[in-house]
Amino acid sequence: MTLMLGIDLGTTKTTAIAVDAQSGSIVAQATSPTSQNTATPRDQERGRSEFDVISLTQAGIECLRGVVQRLGSRVREVVGLGITGQQHGSVIVDRQRRPLTPFINWQDQRGNDLDESGRSWVEKANERIDEETARRSGCRLRTGFMGTTLYWLRETNQLPADGRACFLMDYFANELTDGPLLTDPSCAGSAGVFDVPTRDWSEAALSAMGLERVQFPQVREANKVVGRLTDRASQSTGLPSGMPVFVPIGDHQACFLGSVADRFESVLLNVGTGAQVAVFTPQCDYRFPIELRPFPISGNLLSFVGLSGGWSFQVVERFFRLIGEQLFGQKIEGTLYSQLTKLASQESPGSAGMSLLPTFSGTRANPHKRGALSGISARSLTPGNLVRSLLEGMANDYRQAYELICSVTGKKQSRLVTAGNGLRENQLLSSIVENEMQLVPVATKHREEAAFGAALIAGVGAQVFEDLHAAGRLVQYADVSPSETK
Repeated sequence: MTLMLGIDLGTTKTTAIAVDAQSGSIVAQATSPTSQNTATPRDQERGRSEFDVISLTQAGIECLRGVVQRLGSRVREVVGLGITGQQHGSVIVDRQRRPLTPFINWQDQRGNDLDESGRSWVEKANERIDEETARRSGCRLRTGFMGTTLYWLRETNQLPADGRACFLMDYFANELTDGPLLTDPSCAGSAGVFDVPTRDWSEAALSAMGLERVQFPQVREANKVVGRLTDRASQSTGLPSGMPVFVPIGDHQACFLGSVADRFESVLLNVGTGAQVAVFTPQCDYRFPIELRPFPISGNLLSFVGLSGGWSFQVVERFFRLIGEQLFGQKIEGTLYSQLTKLASQESPGSAGMSLLPTFSGTRANPHKRGALSGISARSLTPGNLVRSLLEGMANDYRQAYELICSVTGKKQSRLVTAGNGLRENQLLSSIVENEMQLVPVATKHREEAAFGAALIAGVGAQVFEDLHAAGRLVQYADVSPSETK
């Protein structure tokens, strides 16, 4: 028998799994909570989002140890480890790979700080990059991106001398193997200073921002070995010394890998705190605001990211909670999501003409854009219609994003694959999405899509599978339940 390990490193939790290469079943799983934002209270008020990279690494080691304990003697069947995690963010290390900065993740807002002229650092960074270089990067620079963070550190004279930036996953792989700092195109593409067609760092973008290639990790494809597990890491995790560890991949692409059995016929809708719509393409053609995200080993994803997800529902839930507390003096225990969804399900499609645009915190293209509520009448202004109009607004955004992607590919997909708890836990939203996109949504039997995708990388790297398309046969879908009456 053959087992493949995958681990998904996060700032809220980290999860590791062992996948059977024959059946695709998860035979062992372990999850560890991770550390909280370590920035000072004052810095957190300024939007700083920093984490102790050593604590995050330790959580990963604990997860691997937990999987080994559950595997028992089957640990001998493990052929390798694939790694994924938050791709937007960075930590700077010295020549001995010791951290010189915290892990500054994608939520960090220092790129939106204003300089003396009243312009934000991310605006200034984007102005330095010409249009063709920006197009070849596949995305625009945003705050929290590695390229933006290094530019901010450089311009504010805080970039450590001889420091080298890497992603959280790169640091973790190095800790396990003492190998070189390597990253794959799916991670590197998230830095905002990558050249997607050549699958390497963009010399033009780096030069424009006053950065150098030596400040970034080397780029290698995901099926290459970073190194082999050291004796020290073997003692910490219980995994066999010398086990191959493969180049880490980005969590967006890992989720696609771990969710989509047939990449050529599927569209992925991932709804968590936010939401993303993604379609695989072997080409490099795309159109803003779509992003072109490198796919592991070959090809790319056409991704529409930054869509409204669970956080938008959280905003509305908080509104009703405040009504109870501030008008009726009722301290509400637990959450109101199930009650609000039930009220919404009792209303008719269309929310009696009420329409809600759920861009409460802007979009990637326009961070200053805000939501809007329209079509309010005496009949429509009910709690149920307000919530239903939120869910319908979210589903409408997903459809529009998908149609924009289809306008680039020139075709529509035959299968809608869903990931994330936003759809798994809300059957009403799932049914509204089905109506809006005219595709029956399916979800995987497993819930750890990103870790599963990382495990598939290990399978290809260890030559258990010829390629990722062959490995995709392990992705299995739960039975499709009848749509909820609308």
